[in-house]
Amino acid sequence: MERSHAPAGAAERRRGSTVRAYVALTKPRIIELLLVTTVPVMFLAQRGLPDLWLVLATLVGGSLSAGAANTFNMVYDRDIDAQMGRTASRPLVTGEVTPVAATVFGVVLTLASTGWLWLLVNPLSALLSLAAIVLYAVGYTMILKRRTAQNIVWGGVAGCMPTLIGWSAVTNRVEWPAIILFLVIFFWTPPHYWPLSMRFTEDYARAGVPMAPVVQEQITVARQIVAYSWVMVATSLVLVPVAGMGWVYLVAAVASGGLFIAEAHRLHSAARRGEPQSRLRPMRLFHFSITYVSLLFLGVAVDPLLHLPLPGLT
Repeated sequence: MERSHAPAGAAERRRGSTVRAYVALTKPRIIELLLVTTVPVMFLAQRGLPDLWLVLATLVGGSLSAGAANTFNMVYDRDIDAQMGRTASRPLVTGEVTPVAATVFGVVLTLASTGWLWLLVNPLSALLSLAAIVLYAVGYTMILKRRTAQNIVWGGVAGCMPTLIGWSAVTNRVEWPAIILFLVIFFWTPPHYWPLSMRFTEDYARAGVPMAPVVQEQITVARQIVAYSWVMVATSLVLVPVAGMGWVYLVAAVASGGLFIAEAHRLHSAARRGEPQSRLRPMRLFHFSITYVSLLFLGVAVDPLLHLPLPGLT
């Protein structure tokens, strides 16, 4: 009796492993971060609580879109992923999914996300979503990543698109508040990703990827991180007069931004002293950068719900 159940159990485990492999292709953790910048913008665009069905429809469409872009990225980068310890267990490296199957999966996700957003949200959001896929899969992955140290700067535009998608989902337009938040994520991307690149410099060098820390000195990269951090925080404050934000957002932007700048300067000081990797600790800034985005966009969402106007601003 026990032997008769063994083949069924093995088949069930294989199916579960296959499902997990396809989910891994979509990079769920990155999708979570993208959604953090989508929903709060919808609250701001609505100036209150948006239609919950619209939020759900936008989240589903955005998740499918991001999953498509990440899948295409894994297909194209499977050769360099195999050379990096951080990515060596990805499904296309281990052979759990074939390149052809992954490509088909990416195409299906692209069609599904575009059609879903077109029919259930609006055509503008669908086109912005499709543009994000192309920017990441082609612009960043295929053109920039292996050719220039500025890869993550301009390639990061794809990661800024959720701010525009969230706004357009509510208003069917792209307006200045959404563009400002787009720019916040644009300036946030280098000081978010370069610390990770500093931590895994040897991996990127071995794979032949010219990330900034591979082709530039640590102090040079740290100096750029500081510059981008200041511009990012300044840009976040521009939202206050443009969108009529109140005390909730201002406190969130100033407090989280101040901590971000302080951490960027700590990294710069350590690099200037020539500290070894163990004391440079770039991952401190990488992890805090995620906290920063979460806190800032929480302020974006809560401010229109609990609006405490600033003097001189309506």
